[in-house]
Amino acid sequence: MAIERIRVGIIGASMRNGWGRDAHIPALSALPEFEITAVSTSRQETADETAQHFGIPHAFADSYKMVQHPDVDLVSICVRVPFHHQLVMAALNAGKHLYCEWPLAATTEHAQQMRDLAVRKGIHHMVGLQARGAREFNRVRDLVVEGYVSKVLSCTMIVTTPTWGAEFTRDWAYMADRSNGNTLMTSPGGHSIDALCYCLGEFKELSSVVANQRQRVKIVETGEMIQMTAPDQVLLSGVLQSGAVASVHLKGGTVNGTGFLFEIHGTEGDLAIVPADTRQTTYIQVSEFTVRGSQAGKPLADLSIPESYRCVPPAVPAGLPFNVAQLYKRMLKAFAKEGPSAQTSMRPSNATSCLTRFRRHRTQESARLFSDDPQAHQQLELQQGGSSP
Repeated sequence: MAIERIRVGIIGASMRNGWGRDAHIPALSALPEFEITAVSTSRQETADETAQHFGIPHAFADSYKMVQHPDVDLVSICVRVPFHHQLVMAALNAGKHLYCEWPLAATTEHAQQMRDLAVRKGIHHMVGLQARGAREFNRVRDLVVEGYVSKVLSCTMIVTTPTWGAEFTRDWAYMADRSNGNTLMTSPGGHSIDALCYCLGEFKELSSVVANQRQRVKIVETGEMIQMTAPDQVLLSGVLQSGAVASVHLKGGTVNGTGFLFEIHGTEGDLAIVPADTRQTTYIQVSEFTVRGSQAGKPLADLSIPESYRCVPPAVPAGLPFNVAQLYKRMLKAFAKEGPSAQTSMRPSNATSCLTRFRRHRTQESARLFSDDPQAHQQLELQQGGSSP
């Protein structure tokens, strides 16, 4: 059933740099069901510049005015994590549907407040964990369900990033402070753990090591040394609800070795997701991957991904916009179920909801608390609430 175009206001889409410009604007511009009607940046000059360049009708330096505007149905938040909570709460209180980038919030408490308000308001809401939009991870998820490996015994994930090493640029130095909420564990860790759980199910037991081995780091432009409280190594191991054993190693400040690997081993087969181009730094939420599989003890071989796993039109560019567009299309299904009244009925969405992302915050918070307490038990039972979409 056809619905009216969903009018989107983007917070954080400077023409000069940023995720909003590089991913959200090209993704939404290629989806005929959406229309970008407003943009907000920290200065009116940059907001006007973006609006003029992309033909967006409204430009704001005040994000709180933008979320109140009647020409905005859905607010997309693409700014730094410390600003998410106030902006999300303002958008939800204004009755706007919501797409918020990950990490959702700087603290689990803030994430819970956002989740609770979204559910109470009955608003469509999605969090930008883009691996859920990736064709490769959706294919592996389906292969597991179809029994390609039969019973899953174990999985291993390795995630390597040059960030959280010995140096930061001035723009990214805020990520050295754990309290800002954008750390190795919350950002690449959150994307990666979510992808693992999306494919194989949630943890029921978890133990962790969260280490900070670089207490002082250098600002590239000035040579200034600052304190780093964010971790540069994270190890997670545990048992999934299915009974499978899982391990994840997140390595910060690392450029050599295995950039990314996700292996699944079962009683009758194996699956692996590996980077399509090992020469490039891998980011689980945006990079292209190859799916490999093996059954009956044969060597791993590349597996094809059916075209049906692409749900966006050919106009959507490859790279950063692709998985973002895939998520917007998934969100569109929630609107479409309600027909022409989708703009006003405001029933909760099942698409990558804050409820499930709040669970991801709790998984990470459990791991952090465990690692901070040397007297903690060697296993942590996770009390999972709600259900995955």
